[in-house]
Amino acid sequence: MKQKYGEITMLDFPQFTKDTYAGVTAMDLWSSLFGDVTDDSQFLSQNAGGRTRRYGFDPSTPSSKRFLDQLAANMAKTGVTAKHVSNNAPRYLADLDETKRQEGIRVAKIWLDACQQIGVASMRVNTGGPRIIPPSEIKGGYPQNTAIVPYLKSAIESFKVLAAHGEKRGVKVTIENHWGLAAEPMNVRIILNEVNSPYCEASPDFCNWEHEYMLYHGLEALIPYASSMVHAKRWIRYPDVDIARCVRVLNKANYKGYISLEYEAGGDPVQGTLQLMRDVLAVLV
Repeated sequence: MKQKYGEITMLDFPQFTKDTYAGVTAMDLWSSLFGDVTDDSQFLSQNAGGRTRRYGFDPSTPSSKRFLDQLAANMAKTGVTAKHVSNNAPRYLADLDETKRQEGIRVAKIWLDACQQIGVASMRVNTGGPRIIPPSEIKGGYPQNTAIVPYLKSAIESFKVLAAHGEKRGVKVTIENHWGLAAEPMNVRIILNEVNSPYCEASPDFCNWEHEYMLYHGLEALIPYASSMVHAKRWIRYPDVDIARCVRVLNKANYKGYISLEYEAGGDPVQGTLQLMRDVLAVLV
């Protein structure tokens, strides 16, 4: 990849997008690629065993804010702007440990502030919670799942706070079918319905599902809750995903938001996303 396309940073990505994807003027940025890796002050650090481990971009430091300003300037120069951030940084939003949950909220708020700084309109935040959803138990012949209820309650309370903060910043908070509670579309719908805010919505992914029957039915369940971002994906887990069928789900729902291209199915990911873009555009109305 590096030999073919060279080495780029987040600051280079607007120009790379303009040069590589003809006509594309919008980007979905991944939180894990933010920051100048030569500047430790832009990152969180942790001491472990006498060694300092650096992890995670911290948007709140002075140096990080300058980085974000430069990113915004580069976007303005190229005419290719970020519309969404897919964020893995805030954690514990469904955690039953209140200290951890509040820390997740704090981190998410900082990132919402950063999104406002660079003109981003929406940000995906993971629900957190258990990677594997607590299973039901058979009681009186019927399944019952009381274990999941506290996690849902924690997630609902967290997203109410984030939706309110996002509204102040003009940035929507989105939930993707992506890990833990959000792997099940009904859980996402429950959270969104309970939060009941125009600043909290879904950002469904074509392929992030637990089994093949969810590929299209899960998308149908979440697309009515989406207006900002959808992830069109080819993934090695489901190499035969019917992209045209997925796009028809969007068409039927009259979805008019952005579609981000994700290619994780082997080979050259740039060529993979270019083909994916052609496949989406062939059906999109």
